[in-house]
Amino acid sequence: MKTNYVITQNVKNLMSAFGHIHTQNKKANRMMMVLGDPGLGKTEAAMRYQINNPGVVYIRAKALISPRWMLEDLVRELGEQPMYRASALFGQAKEQLDKNPRLIIIDEADYLLHDPRAMETLRDLHDTTAAAFCIIGMELLDKKVARYRHLFDRFAEVVKFKELTLNDVKNVAAQNCEVKISDDAAAFIHKNTPRFRQVMNWLYKAENLAQANSLKEITAAHLEGRK
Repeated sequence: MKTNYVITQNVKNLMSAFGHIHTQNKKANRMMMVLGDPGLGKTEAAMRYQINNPGVVYIRAKALISPRWMLEDLVRELGEQPMYRASALFGQAKEQLDKNPRLIIIDEADYLLHDPRAMETLRDLHDTTAAAFCIIGMELLDKKVARYRHLFDRFAEVVKFKELTLNDVKNVAAQNCEVKISDDAAAFIHKNTPRFRQVMNWLYKAENLAQANSLKEITAAHLEGRK
């Protein structure tokens, strides 16, 4: 199996939103939200964007995260040694973002909603600096954040990751699978598991079938066990 990264429709939508946030007027709302079920590629897409865009900060929230813990992680990623008091941490983050405004990506953002002060802290940093913020979470993240109307109104972009299209599945197979996948096999995979992780599992299965049976092409019949 090859490891080529495929630009799916979800990734295209995400890149477009990132581009919009980056070019937004500094006085405009520069917050965005990415949401969707597990296995659709949200995290990998965000991490690849960070790798390809020096200066972008990526942080992963944790189940027990507090506003202070979040600020510590942010300050550390901004290149500073975190101070102890929360007020000092906020000052450090604000100073660094004032000097060098950048995009801050926070993954697993559902955890931040366990303590509303964490989201309010992000809002304060957004409002008092020229930094842009992106939070990534599960399918219902927008509904959860909508409870805080003064915060929700600041999101200029909301990107929903959806299940892969049939064309996405074909592209993933063509660029990564070591055996040819027929159109009906791609349709079979898409119908049964249109999520990136599961699609890759089917492609591994296809490669194993091809190797075990000396096949040059895998069809739907092979995947269904009818051949």
